[in-house]
Amino acid sequence: MYDTIIIGGGPAGFTAAVYCMRKGLKTAMIVKLPGGQVSETSSVENYLGFRYIEGFDLVEKFKDQVKQFEIAYSEGKEVIGLESNSSQKTVILSDSTAYKTKTVIIATGCTWRKLGVPGEDEFLGRGVAYCVTCDAPLFKNKIVTVVGGGNSGVEAALDLARIARLVKLIVRGDAITADKLLTDKLSLYENVEIVYDSEINKIKGDKVVSSIVRRNRTTGELIEEPADGIFVEIGLAPNIKFADGLLALNKSGEIVIDGNCKTSIAGIYAAGDVTSVPYNQIVIAAGEGAKAALSVYHYITNTVS
Repeated sequence: MYDTIIIGGGPAGFTAAVYCMRKGLKTAMIVKLPGGQVSETSSVENYLGFRYIEGFDLVEKFKDQVKQFEIAYSEGKEVIGLESNSSQKTVILSDSTAYKTKTVIIATGCTWRKLGVPGEDEFLGRGVAYCVTCDAPLFKNKIVTVVGGGNSGVEAALDLARIARLVKLIVRGDAITADKLLTDKLSLYENVEIVYDSEINKIKGDKVVSSIVRRNRTTGELIEEPADGIFVEIGLAPNIKFADGLLALNKSGEIVIDGNCKTSIAGIYAAGDVTSVPYNQIVIAAGEGAKAALSVYHYITNTVS
């Protein structure tokens, strides 16, 4: 039986692994896709110690640091079930393998909700972006499209309006659903144009994005417009399907945790973007991973026989 099993291999999961191993905990790590969202980020310029690093390269450094320890590391495996009783937890994989553990750290992150249109995957990291905090500086003095009329979409448009030449906010309905405080701020920018009742039909370009095709949902008319980049801000989906019905979630489907990364079930902890902690950033996820690991150590040494 393991002291803890870490599910997920993003900044939170890898950091938790380092802290668990340094505390001498018998640890296993189950990773479906190393890096999660970080591996799909074209560049990282806001993680201390690196002025600039490709997302993929940062993930490789995470892995190298973890693999210096004698950790049971499994990559490419998917967790499909999690069971809990008073004495142990059981982690079930897609190949029906089951592992017993005293505690679990869930660090599975979130998945960006995608548009599902031609060009979206092709131009990922080459004009298609999902994190305005990460990638906005790349679009200084450029024409940018933002998709989404909720808080995240308007917040992205606000961040981009400060540096971009032109920001076009594409809203699927006939009104913005974001908070009035945000829409009032947005109205102060002359370089922001809001396009209602529209959706993206296609993303076009050669080596990088050069234009988008949008469809008017009322008339069906297709309109091609220049764009140097497109930010998709239609929400995040927490990767927590394997624990459906087990843990307390908030209205966004994120795992509710306390200040020590405890979930609603004793012995199950969570860290990073999959939780209710605000701001999906690498440095925050890493810190939460460390906190979860230290909480697990305290739990095992004080309550588990």
